[in-house]
Amino acid sequence: MSESSMPGTGPVRPVSVSLHEGTIAAVRARTGRRGMSAYVEALIQRQLERDRLRELIEAAESQHGPVDAAAVESKRAILRGDAVSPADAA
Repeated sequence: MSESSMPGTGPVRPVSVSLHEGTIAAVRARTGRRGMSAYVEALIQRQLERDRLRELIEAAESQHGPVDAAAVESKRAILRGDAVSPADAA
């Protein structure tokens, strides 16, 4: 992939997309008329990141097997601040 084809790089150019009227109204309510392009650009970049992350997870799981759900929940608890560290338990 060339540098200009990386998300968020290269010149800006207009494209045409079709959206439901309710979606357009909801975005405009958040951004105003002139902020829609930047908002949609950010949404697309976020979705591309999620797609790539899903691909990486699938590749890792195909090589190493599925992740341990209990281990994932344990790490999520740490991130949420719910986990009790061994030092705190003593």
